[in-house]
Amino acid sequence: MNVRTAITAAALAASLAGALATVAKAGPAPAQPGADKCYGVALAGKNDCAAGAGTTCAGTSTVDYDPAHWKYVAKGSCESMTTPKGHGSLTAM
Repeated sequence: MNVRTAITAAALAASLAGALATVAKAGPAPAQPGADKCYGVALAGKNDCAAGAGTTCAGTSTVDYDPAHWKYVAKGSCESMTTPKGHGSLTAM
């Protein structure tokens, strides 16, 4: 193995390790006292959790305002939040 091949292999291994660590950490955001889980208000990649096709959890949504993903918001403010797709909801839509 020459130096160039060794460096390429090391870079690939580091990338794979980083990707695996990210997947292993993916899960719901820690509970936040004084906050509600509000569905349909999170921007892509900014959700705190919820299951959906192609996602593992927090930070994995790929669509803005996906009704299957939630984000923590100030208690009592969810249903009054307006998005281009409608209002936030305390339950999955």
